[in-house]
Amino acid sequence: MIKLIVNIAFGLACLHATAQRAELTQYHRAQRAITAVMVHDILSPPVASRVYAYTNIAAYEAGRAGFSQLLPFQNQHRDFPRLKRPDSLSKVNAVYASAWAAMLTANRFVFSEAQLTDSINAILQNDWPTLPPRVKAQSIMWAKMVSDSVWNWSKKDNYRETRKLRRYSYGKADSMWKPTPPGYIDAVEPHWGKMKTVVLASVEEYRPALPMPFSTNKIAPFYQQAKEVYNKVNSLTSADSLIALFWDCNPFYLNTQGHLMFASKKLSPGGHWMSITGLACQQAQAELPKVITAYLLTSVALYDGFISCWHEKYRSNLIRPETYINAYIDEKWKPLLQTPPFPEYTSGHSVISTAAAEVLSAIFGNEFSYNDDTETGYGLPLRRFTSFKQAAAEAAISRFYGGIHYREAIEKGSLQGQKIGSAVIAFYNPHLKIINGPTPVKRRQSSNK
Repeated sequence: MIKLIVNIAFGLACLHATAQRAELTQYHRAQRAITAVMVHDILSPPVASRVYAYTNIAAYEAGRAGFSQLLPFQNQHRDFPRLKRPDSLSKVNAVYASAWAAMLTANRFVFSEAQLTDSINAILQNDWPTLPPRVKAQSIMWAKMVSDSVWNWSKKDNYRETRKLRRYSYGKADSMWKPTPPGYIDAVEPHWGKMKTVVLASVEEYRPALPMPFSTNKIAPFYQQAKEVYNKVNSLTSADSLIALFWDCNPFYLNTQGHLMFASKKLSPGGHWMSITGLACQQAQAELPKVITAYLLTSVALYDGFISCWHEKYRSNLIRPETYINAYIDEKWKPLLQTPPFPEYTSGHSVISTAAAEVLSAIFGNEFSYNDDTETGYGLPLRRFTSFKQAAAEAAISRFYGGIHYREAIEKGSLQGQKIGSAVIAFYNPHLKIINGPTPVKRRQSSNK
């Protein structure tokens, strides 16, 4: 009899674990659906990072209410509304509520609301593992309450104010950035440095030193670093080119065929790192507490990283290698990648990739090996990495191989990103101690009943 009882208990535990794994699979599917809509809407990298940040703040708050030890987001952010699940909502599924909060919040920020609504219906209404109707209804109600609070909090970040600022005025000095071919697109988010950060006390906090002095003298360091870009692109190996293309992450790639010009939509750099976050969570078979914390901290590192980087870009306002090389070295030269429409220094890929890698390493470890298949949908093979920091270093140097950044922007950008990532880790250290501690986070008794 005892053996029978033990076998039954073990069988029930396995069924419960299988159900939770199925729920988390759907959760990651919801995250990918959010990214797909942002790709469709061609959100710029900074704007995409904002959507990821608020989406995952909502997901964290909705999900953490199902676990007794997870800390409220308000603990670190005193101006964030204090959220407490009403006693009337006694039956809430934490994974389901978290996914709903993420998708509801994202739907407030994207343009293609109908497309995301279709994903919500498919993923959360039709394909979700069977839950009792009351649990579904109360989970959705809780998710809506959280999403409403996050939406109201987002209105304080200065986004609307930056929409009203005057059009960017291009500088005339030879050292200053100018739009580049083939589209000669206007400056992207020139006022993003005025956005309110989540963790950083100020955009000045980790501001890098100004770049080396501009010069057209052939023996000057600036000329030499431009010549280094020129020489590298002219002698790329197939491996170098593959690295550059893998990390291109250009949301608005312009195809030119004679007089015809059309755009291809691609993942943003932040979207690539959110994909890596999901891959890591699934490979580690992480439970919801670690999952929602990983998405939250990575998205905050990306968001603050873009604000800090963009502040520096429009402060130093430095000429891109393509413009410099065409003017002073070779007028017919072209980089491998299309030059993005904003100033050169520092490298955005270097900043945000290093910041994200710092955070993910703190969550999953410094020697976390994984296969990155993020770009396979764009015709590129997967790449194997032995750590997040190795991936970040490759993402950074890829911009040099692509011919769109000087080496100084990459090195200084990586240092800037490392400091930002470390600041995010220190700020959320209490959260990290909980999910990485020896004592497992206990689920509230009412969360899945």
